[in-house]
Amino acid sequence: MSQHRAKSETAWFLAALGILILTSFFLGLGSAPLFDVDEGAFSEATREMMISKNYLTTYLNGSPRFDKPILIYWVQLLCVKLFGVNEFAFRLPSALAGSAWATSIFLFVRKESGNRQAFLAAAMMVLSLQVVVIAKAAIADGLLNCFLAITMFALLNHFKTGSKYALYLAFGTAGFGMLTKGPIAILIPATVCLLFAFQEGSLQKWISMIFNPIGIMLFLCIALPWYLLEYRDQGMAFIEGFFFKHNISRFNTSFEGHSGSILYYIPVIIVGMMPFTGLVFAVLFNIKTLLSDSTNRFLLIWFVFVFVFFSLSGTKLPHYTIYGYTPLFILMARALPLCKHPQLFAVWPLLLLAVLASLPYLLLIALQKIDDDFIRAILTGGVELTGLNHILLIIAAMLFISAIQFIPRFSAEDKLIATGVIFSLLINLYLMPLAGNLLQKPVKEAAILAKKEGYKIVMWELYNPSFFVYSHSLAEIRAPKRGEIVLTTVKELKNLQNTALLYNKYGIVLAKLKQ
Repeated sequence: MSQHRAKSETAWFLAALGILILTSFFLGLGSAPLFDVDEGAFSEATREMMISKNYLTTYLNGSPRFDKPILIYWVQLLCVKLFGVNEFAFRLPSALAGSAWATSIFLFVRKESGNRQAFLAAAMMVLSLQVVVIAKAAIADGLLNCFLAITMFALLNHFKTGSKYALYLAFGTAGFGMLTKGPIAILIPATVCLLFAFQEGSLQKWISMIFNPIGIMLFLCIALPWYLLEYRDQGMAFIEGFFFKHNISRFNTSFEGHSGSILYYIPVIIVGMMPFTGLVFAVLFNIKTLLSDSTNRFLLIWFVFVFVFFSLSGTKLPHYTIYGYTPLFILMARALPLCKHPQLFAVWPLLLLAVLASLPYLLLIALQKIDDDFIRAILTGGVELTGLNHILLIIAAMLFISAIQFIPRFSAEDKLIATGVIFSLLINLYLMPLAGNLLQKPVKEAAILAKKEGYKIVMWELYNPSFFVYSHSLAEIRAPKRGEIVLTTVKELKNLQNTALLYNKYGIVLAKLKQ
């Protein structure tokens, strides 16, 4: 193939990837209200930064927030200043980071295996269920995954070629990762490379790489200034809040009730990789063949380390395992040519869609068995928002996916990507707005009412920081007193006497306690 033709082919694949990115990450980016707790917390901390003009320390509801470092808030703030205080602006950094993340996968795999496999790996990343969600979420994880992927690709490049540029790139992006989510941005690269070096018998190379003085200086120049300034501003409260509470304690204990068994991430991966779950098993079934290649060994160590590390962690959240998804997508693309019956991969998304089609009936069954008034209100709202149209829409998606499998001109790769496009459209245009209308729209509407009427709010027995974003105000979190207006749930309303309802929808209540 001539150089001109190769560049033209690469451009076409990049253009196709760009269309998939627009469909998956940007379509409907601001359509659903901010989801609590995480999206609401990040967005409100950014809003308070904009108001206070304190660009060093983040605050949430007036109190210091040490959960994450500063970079995501700076980027969100820039987007808010450009596009206003709205869902699109808060989520735009994640969509842009997801775009760079996908492009880095394409460029890495293209260099290793060519355009077609690169496109497949990047397309599966862009269209998989969990990434579709995380790349549209106003949180730090999309940005971290972007920096983490570039860091790991650069380190492997340095391992293979000795490139100083690749090594400095790795240190630089690790520095930005440290500014995005903290020590995890260096723990994963350093540990995975150490394990890979042991496996390859090149420990000396790892030592010289990790302790490269220029790389260390570059990392420190990027990451250290904010940490020093934050410590100077907040003292030991920052050390205890960020490093001890939100990093060490998350591993040692179940933080904020987010616990689970050691098998927690197995169902997370099965669902999160939809509609490409079948290829995860293809990697397992062909692991011996794949391990004959050193790049595959590096990728597998990367995935396994993340999976084991967070499986052993006391705090478990679904998005933690995404830190190991990048190598898994590449291994899945490499496993596809080894599969004898790729048409069977459609079974996995069809099973999930069958469950979604049954949702109205499942909600009715749950209503008969649950006594909690708040949960019952949500379930009742779910029944109202779903129904025959919901069932018909899901069945239509199932029929389209089934029909794709019988198009003779479509290759196995084409069928996978077409299935992913249908899945992504269903998530972006229907399922995420549905979840937003049910779980978050009542909070947004109550907040807009409070803003319009100038209510001073007390928040009791619930925590929805998105309320602060939409009401453009703070709230006291405590039991309400006579004459005050409280945001609570219908479950707690019965514990309050002599109240006047101001708003009530899907279990979210705004009420005034009479004098």
